[in-house]
Amino acid sequence: MASVEIRGVRKSFGAVEILHGVDITVPDQSFTVLVGPSGCGKSTLLRMIAGLEEITAGEIAIGGRVVNNIPPKQRDIAMVFQNYALYPHMKVYDNMAFSLKLAKVDPATIETQVQRAADILNLTEYLDRYPRQLSGGQRQRVAMGRAIVRDPQVFLFDEPLSNLDAKLRVQMRTEIRELHQRLSSTSIYVTHDQIEAMTMADQIVVMRSGEIEQIGAPLELYDHPANIFVAGFIGSPAMNLIRGTVRHNGGSAAVKVNGEITLPLPNGRVTQDGAEVFYGIRPEHWRLSSDAEGVPVDVAVVEPTGADTLVVCRFAGGELQASFNERHPLKPGQRIHLAPSLEGIHLFDAESERRL
Repeated sequence: MASVEIRGVRKSFGAVEILHGVDITVPDQSFTVLVGPSGCGKSTLLRMIAGLEEITAGEIAIGGRVVNNIPPKQRDIAMVFQNYALYPHMKVYDNMAFSLKLAKVDPATIETQVQRAADILNLTEYLDRYPRQLSGGQRQRVAMGRAIVRDPQVFLFDEPLSNLDAKLRVQMRTEIRELHQRLSSTSIYVTHDQIEAMTMADQIVVMRSGEIEQIGAPLELYDHPANIFVAGFIGSPAMNLIRGTVRHNGGSAAVKVNGEITLPLPNGRVTQDGAEVFYGIRPEHWRLSSDAEGVPVDVAVVEPTGADTLVVCRFAGGELQASFNERHPLKPGQRIHLAPSLEGIHLFDAESERRL
């Protein structure tokens, strides 16, 4: 396997620049996920690594070798697409063996490689079927099997689960992660689904509008988002972001919302008096409290999910969300009071949107 280095990479379509100087290091044998909203450039970047899109500027190196001018078939990568890209007139065995036959690999080696991949992916009993005779999950396994038989340096996944139903997506997430661990492969995975990113990645790259917002381990991004965009994008349900003004009172500080509601800050949190900020707190860091210590909110929607209950509330002319493990008998229209857990508070500068 091999590491992947992306250095100052830019991509333009005519006068429109899509990627604005991207720098990413994908360590050998890591599972790196590129995540971001539609149109942020993540799939374009993956296609540039694969050699399916030309690089406008910068360098991409695989295993220490710069591949800018090397054709896709010589980059020693394998790609799994969103739509499976299987040949409908070929049986599963022939789909998986196709790239090896093109490379004129001897039949005995092809047989060994295909059987090995089929064993890993539980496809042995389906080798004699056509793609139309398979479920969506089985077709995606065939697409992964076609990649495995090539024994590439790097696996590239372009939103491979987006065509599957919710239950199958969860199952396939586990299977792809187990496959990665079993093969000790280097994998780069593109998705717009931050749940997939959080559950699968060793390293997450958060992208927006062709730029990198933050790179880090899943829990690092969850616990220490670099800016408002990452704070709102990583985590489901999303972090509450409440705009207010920092006010000092002796040795303590708090955030005032609409000049009247006070949100506490941890002791020792030094921020300039009068600073305009966003007060960030995740839904699970609220707790029900008495009138004296909590902020007043009005329940709008109660969403029980079984293990947790998500409560959407009206607050200061906007909305906030709270999540509880306990089953509180809450009803729409009810006035309740919420108190934040001080260790779960994040502050962001209102102008720059960077973490304070």
